[in-house]
Amino acid sequence: MTAPESPAPRLRGRPRSPATDAAIIEAALRLLEEGASVGGLSIEGIAREAGVGKATVYRRWPGKDALMLDVLRSLEEPSPEPAGVSVRDDLVAILEFMRRRGLAKRNSALLRSVITQMHAHKELWRAYDENVIAARRASLRAVLRRGRESGEIRADVDLELLADLFTGPMLARAMLHEWKELPEGLAERIVDTVLEGVSPRH
Repeated sequence: MTAPESPAPRLRGRPRSPATDAAIIEAALRLLEEGASVGGLSIEGIAREAGVGKATVYRRWPGKDALMLDVLRSLEEPSPEPAGVSVRDDLVAILEFMRRRGLAKRNSALLRSVITQMHAHKELWRAYDENVIAARRASLRAVLRRGRESGEIRADVDLELLADLFTGPMLARAMLHEWKELPEGLAERIVDTVLEGVSPRH
């Protein structure tokens, strides 16, 4: 006779509800839209606005910064995956995403306010940089490495510096000089100008 199988261990606790997660994030967004500052938000206030207990929030996020990081992610549009066919086209797609994001920031008082306030909260800004911006930089560097391997970009070019040369003009217009236009075709103009300077010399 074979020994009877042991019963599968029971999972402790209830599984997380995506609807509850969304309700908590939406509550934080509502409070921000109503004028609350990032620094002024509290787990207690967010829980009350969402109609849940404080413990429900803490089961999902260890603290306010972790929750705010997901609130920020909810405001973000997923960045495009490089198609991998043309280095130029991939670079244009990355910069066009930045252009549209800059326009969205100008058109959204909430997005503009939250991103502006973020700079005063160093730990939150660092987490945002490590979890959101770093992935975009890695995608850009991968495209640039492919351009160097294919001979479209000179082998002696510093790719970290080159990444800044591509993104810097768009970031300056979108984030620092908000009175400057972000016209259609700007991504193509930046990419073509920079590529002309780093293409192999003949």
